[in-house]
Amino acid sequence: MAWKAIDHLEQIQKIKAESKIQPVLIFKHSTSCSISGMAWNRLQRNWQEGDFEKVSPYVLDLLSYREISNAIAQEFAVDHESPQVILLKDGMAFYDTSHMGINYQDIIDKV
Repeated sequence: MAWKAIDHLEQIQKIKAESKIQPVLIFKHSTSCSISGMAWNRLQRNWQEGDFEKVSPYVLDLLSYREISNAIAQEFAVDHESPQVILLKDGMAFYDTSHMGINYQDIIDKV
């Protein structure tokens, strides 16, 4: 899977700009949380190669980059949760969900 890692604050503005060209998915992942691990695993198992043409996916290890996680929540006006999926389009969040609400088909249907 060619998900891009978010590991610099500067990426937020680049991701925002990218979402004006193609929808962007951010998966905020807590590497110490079993629910987050299950949600991440389900996304990886279901992700299809053709999905990269529909949405540009990013993953954030929020334990390593909590400052970035907080900045994403503020920039896109979403409450911080973990695990969390945020979909962006035209520079704005248009969908977010967390925990057991993270569903591959729901995500793909929205993009």
